[in-house]
Amino acid sequence: MVTEGKAKGSVVHSQEGASKSVDESEAAATAFAKSVIRIVFISLVLDLLSFTMILPLFPRLLDFYRSQPENAMLNSVLKYLNSYKTAFARQISPRFDVVLIGGAMGSLFSLLQAFASPIIGTLSDKYGRRNALLFSMFGNILSVVLWVIAYNFPTFIASRVVGGLSEGNVQLAMAIATDVSTPETRGSTLALVGIAFSIAFTFGPMIGAYLSQQTFSTANPFATAATFSLSLLLLETIFLYGKLPETRPVRSRKDEVEASTKGLGLLSLVHFLFLFIFSGMEFSLPFMTFDLFNYSSKENGRLLGFVGLLAALLQGSFTRRAAPVRVVETGLISAAVSFFALARIDSQKGLYLASAALAVTSATVVTGLTALTSMLGGEKGRGKMLGGFRSAGQVGRALGPVVFCTLYWWAGRESAYVLGGTGMLAVAFLFWLNIENPRHSQVEKKYQ
Repeated sequence: MVTEGKAKGSVVHSQEGASKSVDESEAAATAFAKSVIRIVFISLVLDLLSFTMILPLFPRLLDFYRSQPENAMLNSVLKYLNSYKTAFARQISPRFDVVLIGGAMGSLFSLLQAFASPIIGTLSDKYGRRNALLFSMFGNILSVVLWVIAYNFPTFIASRVVGGLSEGNVQLAMAIATDVSTPETRGSTLALVGIAFSIAFTFGPMIGAYLSQQTFSTANPFATAATFSLSLLLLETIFLYGKLPETRPVRSRKDEVEASTKGLGLLSLVHFLFLFIFSGMEFSLPFMTFDLFNYSSKENGRLLGFVGLLAALLQGSFTRRAAPVRVVETGLISAAVSFFALARIDSQKGLYLASAALAVTSATVVTGLTALTSMLGGEKGRGKMLGGFRSAGQVGRALGPVVFCTLYWWAGRESAYVLGGTGMLAVAFLFWLNIENPRHSQVEKKYQ
């Protein structure tokens, strides 16, 4: 009996010890995840502040390069632009030339991103997230160095090309967040990426606009802003080098679980269609606000700041707490509502109400789709999978502005936005029909 009692006591003690060990292991994993997410969030804010500083400067940048006596490349671009403008019955104001050129450069950047994203993702699978991110930072730094010395238009274009091919911070941040999070915390973790976007897109353009007025080089009046952008990237690189650990699970190849691609086609298609329509609307906003209310760049900046702040609040509340499927559905319906509203507004109050719906969309759809994609499972090939998903969206972002603005000028505001809203409803229906039906997608099961 004594022996039996000792045996039982030994078993109980062993179970308690095992339970304590598991609890300590889980606590350590949670602490590690929180530390990594904090590092990624800070680095993303620095990176996106640097990225967004240039956005309000495009009109003045292009005016500066147009004023130079010999500029064959820019003159060729303007020649093709004028041919495009004359194809429409309505006259398009010359004041939008720089907006259209800026849009073309944005489309080029997105196409380069679409090409580079799967490659960067594959490299992160093979060599680790940390190494891939530091490599991406080197390309970003080179891009901004070219901007600092961009005394002519070809050098500035080279800066954008290098940046488009090397910018991998966002997708790698998402891969890192996926590595350290659990299925239950995935949505709230990825929402922090959206919050970083909202912060940067709210304050980055304001910083860039202010620094563009501080000139220390007549050869490049924007060297002050470019130098500050460069300093942010250097600070980010030092921070990542010293703080960021490797997060990609290290296992033998036979033990690695292949990332499932079932459901990836649907999510990539929805990502492409959404950004194709939404980015077209975004690009058309300056034309619409000028046509209706004669808005200047300053007033457009104030409107976008309102959208950014509201989106940040939503990212920190609704998007972090709701299930990703519900997040995406809410954003797509809000997008359709905003499009239909923009088709009929005739007051600034109506504009801001429609923009509030756009803020809901900005805060939800991409974050929710990314969370769903990251839930497809498996460590092997995760970076490549997320890179392919991002690539699909970047193709939509590249093509959307051209197609939607063509529709805007050819058919008019009301027809363009009604068609855009109808398209968003179709995308929402496609998503709802397939994500809820296990015969078409297994993704939903991850959230049950």
